[in-house]
Amino acid sequence: MGRFRPLLFIFPLLFSAVFGEIDDDTENAQTFIVRVDNELRPSAFSDVQHWYKSTLRNLDSNLIKSSETEGIGKSREFLHIYRTVFHGFSAKLTPKLAQQLTKRPEVIAVIPDRLRQLHTTRSPRFLGLSYANPGGLLSESDSGANVIIGLLDTGIWPERRSFHDDNLGPIPSNWRGECVEGQNFTKAHCNKKIIGARYFSDGYEARRGRINSSEEVKSARDTNGHGTHTASTAAGRAVGNASLFGYAAGVSIGVAPKARIAVYKICWRNGCMDSDILAAFDKAAEDGVNVISISVGGSAVPYYLDPMAIGAFGAMEKGILVSASAGNEGPSKMTVTNVSPWMTTVGASTIDRRFPADLVLKDGRVITGASLYSGPPFPEKTYLPLIYAGNASVSWGGGRRAGSMSSATCFAGSLDETAVRGKIVVCDRGGNSRVAKGDVVRKAGGAGVVVANVEPIGEGLIADPHVIPGLAVSESAGKAIHDYISSNPNPRAKIAFRGTEVGVKPAPVVASFSARGPNIDSPYVLKPDLIAPGVNILAAWPAGVPPSDLADDTRRTEFNVASGTSMSCPHVSGVAALLKGAHPDWSPAMIRSAMMTTAYSRYRDGKPLLDEQSYNSTSVWDVGAGHVDPERAVNPGLVYDLTAADYLNFLCASNYTAEEIRFIARKRFRCGKKQLKPWDINYPAISVTFEAADTGDFEVVVPRTVMHVDGGAARYSATVTNPKGATVTVTPPVMKFRAKGEKMSYRVRIKAEKMALRPGTAVSEEGKLVWSDGRRQVVSPLLVMWTRWY
Repeated sequence: MGRFRPLLFIFPLLFSAVFGEIDDDTENAQTFIVRVDNELRPSAFSDVQHWYKSTLRNLDSNLIKSSETEGIGKSREFLHIYRTVFHGFSAKLTPKLAQQLTKRPEVIAVIPDRLRQLHTTRSPRFLGLSYANPGGLLSESDSGANVIIGLLDTGIWPERRSFHDDNLGPIPSNWRGECVEGQNFTKAHCNKKIIGARYFSDGYEARRGRINSSEEVKSARDTNGHGTHTASTAAGRAVGNASLFGYAAGVSIGVAPKARIAVYKICWRNGCMDSDILAAFDKAAEDGVNVISISVGGSAVPYYLDPMAIGAFGAMEKGILVSASAGNEGPSKMTVTNVSPWMTTVGASTIDRRFPADLVLKDGRVITGASLYSGPPFPEKTYLPLIYAGNASVSWGGGRRAGSMSSATCFAGSLDETAVRGKIVVCDRGGNSRVAKGDVVRKAGGAGVVVANVEPIGEGLIADPHVIPGLAVSESAGKAIHDYISSNPNPRAKIAFRGTEVGVKPAPVVASFSARGPNIDSPYVLKPDLIAPGVNILAAWPAGVPPSDLADDTRRTEFNVASGTSMSCPHVSGVAALLKGAHPDWSPAMIRSAMMTTAYSRYRDGKPLLDEQSYNSTSVWDVGAGHVDPERAVNPGLVYDLTAADYLNFLCASNYTAEEIRFIARKRFRCGKKQLKPWDINYPAISVTFEAADTGDFEVVVPRTVMHVDGGAARYSATVTNPKGATVTVTPPVMKFRAKGEKMSYRVRIKAEKMALRPGTAVSEEGKLVWSDGRRQVVSPLLVMWTRWY
């Protein structure tokens, strides 16, 4: 009872407007939803409804009109009693009574009950997916009903409504997996939606010791949240009235809502072991999944040393598309991971929704950031002292103080309580989680937190459910705040939270954290392949996990908002499932090709997509082929296919040894006598390099083969946008197809200018190749690089 229990007060500005000039007139009564922590129910009450009635009765009777007092306790005074997925009640209350309720320790949130129109929680709608389009991808694929997505992650919380199986048909006949029982997970937890579940811990336990059952659950059950979130993003069913404490409210739905989910728990408290990951790949392929979604990664290593690349190769041979996250080490270049050419590598972008919050300086300046804070509203007219955490280091005795770096980033125990008590504390980003910084400030007695981006993060913002009033601000905003603090003898500020804003432009922009190319192992394979929504994504969340992931955060929620390429990956996994449902005969390479060649890299006004880090134009290293566009991908016109032998020939051309290739392919493969080039791989993007120190011709010929996949006869013409410093010609410039399924080849001749470079430097320029039949455009990025190694 003595622990801090933050009050979650939804839409503070809205609620303030609701209260307005607070009085106790019953004519002002309106309906509110009250969320209650049922764990605090006194033992004297056998039923929560009696407890709720008593709570209302015990409020200051002066706040309650006699007519209200008489009504409390009657069943008609409660609109609903929520006992299962939501604990609490809804009732008609005066604003003053509602405000009084917020002071009760057992009350987690008091939410104004508002009339809403149906709309999704944004990312599927942002992708253009809609049941209102009778000829669209959802209809053509039956929402992925016959497709199985294998989620390699932290498990799943099966009771969430996102995973119900109402109105789903029989389990696909190709399914050969099972529902493996374990701690708090039985066969009954599987259904026609979650059709299988396994967990893999042997490698982890060999490294870390036996799993502590009091801290982790040794089963497919998710005690982290990541796996539940990604599963519902890819394939969650529609759930109405979804939100995170009122933020991002709407109908939560996955990209492929009828696709079946097979769970493979590979990650535990301290990470995911390669041996367990590989075992999961093995089982998933054996079980019969169609798509593997894995939002896990590490540093890029040669393919033959990467168990994920090896496992993905085996999956590809079985006809399984592997969708993987690109990593969150952006915006620096050469940070992309999961780069093997047989994986689909996904970067992250924003959608047209944000959660604005303002830091209002006493001098009148307003600095807008982002936040999901939902506790007691910040005092509207009170400006509190503002301090930089680096100036509030705790003393360790003997004249020594905590390092300014640790205090600047608000590490645990680094702040001087006397210096920060009652103040808003500015913490630099980095070192620990953003929400942890707010918790450190709270424990030190601070009243609020500002988490400021530092170089090179730039202008990208991620909203967090802070445990105290707090917000994230950009790098430039952080510098402005630092200048204000250093130049003002009495710096003060207040914080205002503005809920959810939709229709934000420009959108999408590339997330600043999204890992960037080029592919360090092979620059001839464009990575990331494409980008998809990965910032502030609402999806299902486990019952036992706080939204902040802080141990002492007592809040619980059915949905949470999360960001990362971990969130963008399942979007593409869901799109891949829809495409597989619409085109069961398509190979993994054909599905990826359809997504890449129909992706967009410009806004409707023709301007390039922007980079959140600086709001400058993006390059192919940032977006790959562009932003996924599902409705265009279902009818791409032409696709580039690849077989296992094509990938092995690519390895030969990349100077992999026979033994190294065998590590990947599990069999001997003889490289042919024909001299292949690594850019010969039939990829939907073209990437070539020239060594600037060479004295020969700067000219290469790149072969490509396409398959006509839509309708009958067709005529496609080529148009080229030359990269700066290069001239590109295509032969033949026109391809005529007589029937669906026909293949044709063409050659791209790239002649580059010589370029003077310093040793150890590189330059790249990009263009594009477009094949068009007058209705469709099949677009391939065209990248030319000049390097000098010596």
